[in-house]
Amino acid sequence: MVKARRGIALVAGLLLLVGCNEQPDEPAPAPEPARHEAATQAGDTAREPEPLEVVVTTHVELASDRRLMVTGETNLPEDTRLQVVVERELSRVRWQSRTAVTGGEFRAGPFGSGSGLPDGGYIVRVQSSEASVQPRAVQEVMGTRGEHLAGELVTQTRHGLGQVTTYSRRFLVGSEPRRTRDQVDVVED
Repeated sequence: MVKARRGIALVAGLLLLVGCNEQPDEPAPAPEPARHEAATQAGDTAREPEPLEVVVTTHVELASDRRLMVTGETNLPEDTRLQVVVERELSRVRWQSRTAVTGGEFRAGPFGSGSGLPDGGYIVRVQSSEASVQPRAVQEVMGTRGEHLAGELVTQTRHGLGQVTTYSRRFLVGSEPRRTRDQVDVVED
């Protein structure tokens, strides 16, 4: 029994010591903000990228073998993947080449068969690949679905994969171009 009383006295003494250490006048510390709240606040300061008003120009040159080279300038980001297509109007025969933007420029070709291009009308088209297949750095500028692209050259893809850029220009090959009322460039031998 003496042991039981000593145990009770010991427990009572400990409770008094613990109770004496409490200081009810001090305010409780403020809880730390949840991590997702801090992340949300940091995300609020991030700005949406400015829309990129796309510009593309092309130059066509007929080589001595009568095959066509296409060069151009653009403000699309470095390493943007492009497809260049040259189509003969009369027969709808097409030649295509994939290229990428380097230093604001691109180059594709030569286009045409081994015997060269016959005289006539042609269309050159330059189209960017969908953003989902572009390099990560390009996606950061144009958006993951091309949503940051703007201007008259921007179109929606046929398959709902976002926006791409599409540029086309008509030109004539030959020293005696046929009569036309179109705004067209003539490429001579």
